[in-house]
Amino acid sequence: MSEKAPLLHYRLTACSSSPEPASVFKRSGVKLGRKRRSKDETAPKLGVVFGVVIPTLLSMFSVVVFLRIGFIVGQAGLYQSIAMFLVAYFIITMTVFSVCAISTNGALDAGGAYYMISRALGPEFGGSIGIMFFLANVFGSALYILGLVEAVMSSFGIPEDGAASFHQLLPSGYWWSLLYGTLLLFLCFIVCLVGAHIYAKATFIIFIIVITVLASIFMSFFIVGPFMVILPDTSVLNNTSMSIANYTGFQLHTLKHNLLSSYTVDYTTGAMMNFATVFAVMFNGCTGIMAGCNMSGDLKNPSYSIPRGTLTAVFITFVTYNVLSLMVASSCDRYLLQRDYGFLGDINIWPPMVKIGVYSSTMSAAMSNLIGASRVLYALSKDNLFGGVLALAKKTSKGGNPWVSVLVSWLLVQVVLFSGKLDTIAGIVTVFFLLVYAAVNLACLALEWASAPNFRPSFRCFTWHTCILGILGCLTMMFLISAIYAFASIAFMLLLLMLIHYLGPISNWGYISQALIFHQVRKYLLRLDVRKDHVKFWRPQVLLMVANPRSCTGLMTFINDLKKSGLYVVGHVKLGLLDGLPSDPLQSCYDSWLSLVDHLKIKAFVNLTLADSVRHGVQNLLFISGFGGMRPNTLVLGFYDDCTPQDHLQGQVLLSTGYGLDTACPAKEPGEHCFPVFPSVRVPEEPKDLQEEEYVSVIADAVKMGKNVTLARYFNQFNREEVLVSGRKIGGHRNRAGPFVDVWPLNLLRPDSCGYVDICSLFLLQLACVLHETRAWNQARLRLFLCVEAGCSLQEEEETKLQGMLKALRISAQVQMVAWDQVVALHWQRQGGIGRENLGESAQNEEMRKIQDGIQTFPNNASQLTDEYICAVNSLISQHGAPQPAVRFLYLPHPPADTSRYRAYLHQLDLLSRNLGPTLLVHGVKPVVTTEY
Repeated sequence: MSEKAPLLHYRLTACSSSPEPASVFKRSGVKLGRKRRSKDETAPKLGVVFGVVIPTLLSMFSVVVFLRIGFIVGQAGLYQSIAMFLVAYFIITMTVFSVCAISTNGALDAGGAYYMISRALGPEFGGSIGIMFFLANVFGSALYILGLVEAVMSSFGIPEDGAASFHQLLPSGYWWSLLYGTLLLFLCFIVCLVGAHIYAKATFIIFIIVITVLASIFMSFFIVGPFMVILPDTSVLNNTSMSIANYTGFQLHTLKHNLLSSYTVDYTTGAMMNFATVFAVMFNGCTGIMAGCNMSGDLKNPSYSIPRGTLTAVFITFVTYNVLSLMVASSCDRYLLQRDYGFLGDINIWPPMVKIGVYSSTMSAAMSNLIGASRVLYALSKDNLFGGVLALAKKTSKGGNPWVSVLVSWLLVQVVLFSGKLDTIAGIVTVFFLLVYAAVNLACLALEWASAPNFRPSFRCFTWHTCILGILGCLTMMFLISAIYAFASIAFMLLLLMLIHYLGPISNWGYISQALIFHQVRKYLLRLDVRKDHVKFWRPQVLLMVANPRSCTGLMTFINDLKKSGLYVVGHVKLGLLDGLPSDPLQSCYDSWLSLVDHLKIKAFVNLTLADSVRHGVQNLLFISGFGGMRPNTLVLGFYDDCTPQDHLQGQVLLSTGYGLDTACPAKEPGEHCFPVFPSVRVPEEPKDLQEEEYVSVIADAVKMGKNVTLARYFNQFNREEVLVSGRKIGGHRNRAGPFVDVWPLNLLRPDSCGYVDICSLFLLQLACVLHETRAWNQARLRLFLCVEAGCSLQEEEETKLQGMLKALRISAQVQMVAWDQVVALHWQRQGGIGRENLGESAQNEEMRKIQDGIQTFPNNASQLTDEYICAVNSLISQHGAPQPAVRFLYLPHPPADTSRYRAYLHQLDLLSRNLGPTLLVHGVKPVVTTEY
């Protein structure tokens, strides 16, 4: 071994984790024709030894076994060397357990680590790791080619001083080295271009060479006797006083001398060694555990071969490293180990054997990285994570070899070769591979924690503890090798993750995040005990009934602001019965509704039901929506009037899963159906799905079930963007012309009412306050209108109560007094002048008690309310609505007990809220605020 070789191969060990041979991605028999399937069936498949054991052994041995065993024992001593191997292989074994668990969980397609991670953690995480895996293989291949060139030049290159031996014939220099590297890379390219099976044969030949070299090394310890070894030039240390060291053969005193550590300066770099630096170098040479896993597409039975082959290779390398360390410590002087990392060639029975082993293992590593990079690139292109950018990489030869991916990978490695020296990126390449290993552990951990029934691997020698230990071990090694590179790689992975999340297509692989969320949500829903509900933690949980979403997008976005982090369910009733239908017609509608939710950017669930009437359908939804403590407590209905519905989705394409709801979309595969479109809006001549009596019955049913009710009118005029603009900062100053929210807490359909502090009024105030706390509405100004009637004995008392309640509830509102004597007079004049002041005091108190308790909010004489009175109330509201508010909150009376008065009730609500703009008529049934803590 020449004097430069140790230094050159020291650089190689910085990324010796990279040799990861991959496999040819096989086609699915479902999507391929008969001719393709027959070719795949006749293609030769690999078994445990040739498909897993040999590639993994070559990847894990690499050049460390030839050039770094002496470095490790010489610096750390035998005790610490064995401890390092134990710790390193413990970390490796934890990762191998995760690999075995995933590989034995059903069918494993081609793609190796990328396939396992992407299918377990989703396209974002899998795609980002895939890109890093690809780049690590590209740079790793280039690094090994350059290292091989430098190793060859150290033996056969013409030295700079011109004193060349007879075998030193190769010209040196940058361009000559680039030429040699290009030729070696082209040889690797030809092997990979032919196919994975030729690569497997080539690796088998290299494996025979490496095993022969190892056998010669072990034999040399017993055959070669003690002698003095000439050390390489140590001019880096400015110390040339001693140029020889002892090879003692097996001696007890030599073993005792090498038991403890003796860290010193590395003669190839001049850096002072310690436990961490030596452990990092040693660990780099022990990785490469996924080489067999990446051959999954060429294995006869991946679920059988991968766990057995990988564990066998790990055990063989562990025993080999430890036995070799023991033999080195028993036969070589400490000075020899610290000053000649290539001493195995010096003491070999035929010195060129070790050089042959170095060249073979380095060539195998370069070839392995090249084919691994091409397979990862092909997998990324096949999964279409980056759109048309990688479209050409999908092309394969007749035999299924992705030749375009091989070509692209070869070109990228060739570009990297122009950089000449790769010392600066060697560390980050290793960190990339360790991050991939950590991701495999994370994938297995997520599958285990999700408790998915379909995750039942036949390999059971793993738990979530082994997964966590594997993750922590890989992350620790990343930061031990280089904290800067570790942070850079994690940041790069997060950047790729965000790009794929926002730009990549939605896949049908399944998302482990959904399984984890389901597991946690179920657990916490069980802990959400309705018996522990308290009014001070009340929040609106809304069920919004939507007849046709085309006409109520404004209301859907408004209710999203009103929910205050509560449950929001969008409900729809489809008329019909399952009797006589071949299948549930609602299943095909969910995708359209979910796409609409995505398009409107609202946080809502969708719940559809099939019923013979709208009333029964709403009852069903009120009964079944939600789970445990998360159930709707407020029903929101659109108002029943004669307004012509408007189509707010006309001409819009709603994209969520890649399809449009308003345009025809091509199916991906034959027999695959597009999303159904929403029906057209109702024309004025078309009859409604429910009549007036049924509509009021829905309100009455909700109240009976203990649900608050809100009727929304004129929200086809609501424009949320105008609200956002009016509250936005302009020129650095808050726009003072913010939106107004008007609140009328009095039951205006009770001319004899003066009560403001009842359940319904407080619920109305609470909803207005909730809306005001929303980010889009936080600059809105609440206006609270108090109707004042001269002569009402309870007026002053109620006003005082309301003012105190607003202060206690921390509701900031602009209170305005509204005189409505003239409006009330219209009613009492029609009733023959019998006013509230003529009632006895006991009758007044009883009326007030019923109002406060929410028992009687729709008067018994409501049918006697004249249209003139209600229109006057409507005009009063309009007059006090300048400037025009963004939304109004009005008191909704309880529906009458007599069903024959439903039409009159609805008619009065129509007159009350006519032409008022976006209006909510609110009725509350339970207390929602408290001042007690």
